[in-house]
Amino acid sequence: MALKSLLLFTLLIAGIAVPLAEAQLGGILGPLLGLLRIQGILYCTPNGNIGVNATATPVFPNALVQLQCGGNVVSTATTNGSGLFSILLDPVNFLLSTLVSGCKLVVNTPLASCNASLPSVGGLVSNVQFIGNTVTGLLNVGNLIPSGFQFNANVN
Repeated sequence: MALKSLLLFTLLIAGIAVPLAEAQLGGILGPLLGLLRIQGILYCTPNGNIGVNATATPVFPNALVQLQCGGNVVSTATTNGSGLFSILLDPVNFLLSTLVSGCKLVVNTPLASCNASLPSVGGLVSNVQFIGNTVTGLLNVGNLIPSGFQFNANVN
């Protein structure tokens, strides 16, 4: 009888501990069945953001967007004809907290390449911010966006 009680108690503790661990880790398979996506639209403006009159704001096509962490380029994407870029990352290699606190998006492509009246030196820089998760089947996608590009004359 004591053996049955011990077995029942052990199963009860295990039944409580596993969901707690999954909640803290984002699921045991979370990193294996997940992605981190940084996505945004780059506009052809002095700060790369949408203008006051949104309908008249041109986009910045064919611009190289770099994800830099600790000064190193870890991923790149090129904007399409609509100014859209998307960078996909493996959460096994990147922690969300590190992306938000220690990484930035950098656009080295001169602004003059989309509008001759904009600067021909310098570039755009933005931090990233987490906006939530999207679940598609078993795949959990962490969504991040630029927090707001700023012009930096020292970007080369």
